[in-house]
Amino acid sequence: MGGRLKISLLLAPAVLVIGTLFVGGLYAALVQSLGYFPAIGQTEMSLSAYREVFSSGNFIDSLILTIYIAVASTVISTTLAVLGALALRRSSGTVSAVVFQIPITIPHLVAAVGIALVVSQTGLGARLASAFGLVGEPSDFPALLYDKYSIGIILTYVWKEVPFVALVVLAGLRGVASELEEVAQTLGANAWQRFWHVIFPVIAPGVVAASLVVFAFTFGAFEVPYLLGQDYPTILPVTAYNEYRSIELSDRPAAMAINIIIAVITALFAAAYLRLSRGLGRG
Repeated sequence: MGGRLKISLLLAPAVLVIGTLFVGGLYAALVQSLGYFPAIGQTEMSLSAYREVFSSGNFIDSLILTIYIAVASTVISTTLAVLGALALRRSSGTVSAVVFQIPITIPHLVAAVGIALVVSQTGLGARLASAFGLVGEPSDFPALLYDKYSIGIILTYVWKEVPFVALVVLAGLRGVASELEEVAQTLGANAWQRFWHVIFPVIAPGVVAASLVVFAFTFGAFEVPYLLGQDYPTILPVTAYNEYRSIELSDRPAAMAINIIIAVITALFAAAYLRLSRGLGRG
C-alpha cells in the first residue's frame, strides 16, 4: 500500500499538468464548437457549427477520405504484420528486434520524409526504375504522392504500424500458441489446420486490439497527411487545421466541431480497445 501511495504521489504532478492541459483544451474546443466565442461576439450556445459541418460537402469528402486511409492502413498493416510474425516467430530475438522494434523508434514525421524521398517522381525509386528500364524517365514513374488514392500516406502508415502489430502477434506466437501448435502437429494437423484452428484463435484478440489502436491513430493523425496528402479533399485533422488557421474567426467554431467529432470517434475506438483488453485479462 505504501509503495502504491508513493508512486501515486510521484506521478501526481505530471498527471495533473497533462490532465489539466488535456481537459482544458477539450473543454475549450467543446465550448467554441457550441458557438460560445466572445471574441467575435457569440455568447449564446447552439449546434449551428455542427449543422454547418455535417451539411458541408467538404466535410463529407474529408470524412470518406479519412475512413478510407484509416481502413486501408489498418487492414494492410495487420495482414503484413501477421505474415511477418509467422515468418519470424522462430528466429532469434535479435532478428525480430531489428525488423520490428527499430522502425517503431522512428517518428512519423521522419518516416514521411523518408517515404517521400523513395517513392516521389524524383526519388530513389523512380531513378532505380529508370536505370533498370522499367520506365523511360524518372518523371514517368507513377505519382504516389499528393494523389487521390493517398498511396504515400498509406505506405508511411503501413511501414510504421506493421512492426507495432507484429510485436503483439509475435508475443502470442511465442507463448501458448507455440505449445498448442506442437500438440496439434503431433496429432496430425497440417499447416493450414494448425493456423486456422490453433494459432489464429490465440492471436485474434491481440490482433483485433492492436488493429483498433492503429485505426484510431491513423484516423486522428495529422502530420503525415499534411505533408504527403493532396490539397482537396484532405483528411479531417487537416481540414480542422485549415479551418482553424482561417483569417475569418467565424470559421473557428466549425474547426472545433470537427475536432470534437474526431475526438468522439477515436474515444469510441479507445473504449472498444479497453473493453477488449479487459476481456483478454480475464481470459
